Amino acid sequence: MVKRSISLDAVFAALADPTRRRILQGLTDGNAHVGRVAEPFRVSAPAISRHLRVLERAGLIRRTKRGRNHEIQLRAAPLRKATDWLETYRRHWESSLDALAQYLESAGPSLSTGNPPKKKNTAKNDKAK
Repeated sequence: MVKRSISLDAVFAALADPTRRRILQGLTDGNAHVGRVAEPFRVSAPAISRHLRVLERAGLIRRTKRGRNHEIQLRAAPLRKATDWLETYRRHWESSLDALAQYLESAGPSLSTGNPPKKKNTAKNDKAK
């Protein structure tokens, strides 16, 4: 249980950065050398290397050395774990929102249209006026 949590923490931490998300998006077309991965970004080579290390530690990429070149490959399995975890909460919120919609529909047109319910005239209300 703890190991899965740590893995999810690493995945979500890696995905929290927009540069790393763009790197992963670029790898959906296939494997790429580090230089090609770095091309669209206006950051230094060491900065790209740090981003790649974070992604690698999270298990989101695999780095393979071929001579002096490093080839980067997308690994989708950790994303599946994160998606499964999020799916639990999506189902919860959908059922909660469905229940709310049912309540609003059964409460009558005044609640579903956003109009406040009309006050009933009672003897108490008449005295207050």
